[in-house]
Amino acid sequence: MSLSYPNSQSLRLGVIMRRTPGVTRWAKWSWKAVSVVPFAGDANWKLLRSEGDVAEFHAATLDSWLYVSDTEAYVHELGAEQPSVYVVLRPSEGDNPSGLDVIHITASPYEAQDYADTGEEIVEKVPMPEGVLAWVTDFVDKYHVEETFVKRRRNKERVDRKDSGIGDSRISQNSDVYRAPTATRHEAAE
Repeated sequence: MSLSYPNSQSLRLGVIMRRTPGVTRWAKWSWKAVSVVPFAGDANWKLLRSEGDVAEFHAATLDSWLYVSDTEAYVHELGAEQPSVYVVLRPSEGDNPSGLDVIHITASPYEAQDYADTGEEIVEKVPMPEGVLAWVTDFVDKYHVEETFVKRRRNKERVDRKDSGIGDSRISQNSDVYRAPTATRHEAAE
């Protein structure tokens, strides 16, 4: 079910995680987000399929939101060779089999980069399914406004010729108020 509020929309996406045997003796299993499923029902690490040591789980279902303020990011992602969504994972405090919690799903590469920069989360890039691609494309077509680049022009006013900022113009004085203090007679005698 898709939700809609002014300037935003959401879509329920299920996250599929794949478990494969670890490549070192310190990690028994390796986990990776491999796909998202639009309009998925709720799930909590439900086993979908298993073949030998490789298994796929429906880890979680979350709302993925699109915001009008982020349409530039969505345009950037849609222009990629393989448009993707980003699944944000965090080390789990619960008892799920992977030791990871799915905390966020986004179509914005800029938002994904922000999560990756913290170093506290793992960000997995997952191919965008056709249904999600159509949803993001429709949103961008409806709300994106291309901003033209406007080069700033330099103000040609010569500020180095003015004596502005020196003292208070309301107080008459013979010299600059920011002058070095002079020694008093008492200090000079010592």
